[in-house]
Amino acid sequence: MLCIPRSTFYRWYDLYVDGGLDALADHSPRPRSVWNRIPDARRDDLIEFALEHEAMTARELAVKYTDEKRYFISESSAYCILKAADLITALDYVVIKAADEFTDKTTAINQMWQTDFTYFKIIGRGWYYLSTKLDDYSRYIIAWKLCTTMRASDVTETIERALSASGCDQAVVRHKPRLLSDNGSCYISGDLAEWLEGQNMAHVRSAPLHP
Repeated sequence: MLCIPRSTFYRWYDLYVDGGLDALADHSPRPRSVWNRIPDARRDDLIEFALEHEAMTARELAVKYTDEKRYFISESSAYCILKAADLITALDYVVIKAADEFTDKTTAINQMWQTDFTYFKIIGRGWYYLSTKLDDYSRYIIAWKLCTTMRASDVTETIERALSASGCDQAVVRHKPRLLSDNGSCYISGDLAEWLEGQNMAHVRSAPLHP
């Protein structure tokens, strides 16, 4: 008659039987306690521990505290506790100003190729990595390859496709295109350096933290 779900009615009825009308009063849904809250004693102990190791970051303190005290505290929890105690100091950032333009600009196609990997996560299949070769002057993607790994062999196979697509593998050119990449493990590997040397291709790597 009141359009109340049967489960709700019986829940109210059980509360009434156990505690009368007072048990039916509204209560805050907020729990009185959090099951995984770090006790105050542990918080104070972590603060004292941090004062004894002032040179450590929140991450290092969390790991060291867990190892020595045999009580797990996550990095985020350690940061929040230390932040509340005003023990987190501002980081000394190293600002590297990126130039608006390259100093030595390319003036024609196939002078320099940029390369990088793009990550794709396909549900049910896992991670895939797209290796691309882009001409710096025309901004044209010369070749690409979808890979399941990010190895030096994946880089060389994409370069071979680019050399074939551009004709640089057959035409007599003044010099092969330079390769511009970041400092990923596949780009700094000795196998890639040896392969590029065999192809008479120069390799330029960007500076860390510098676009």
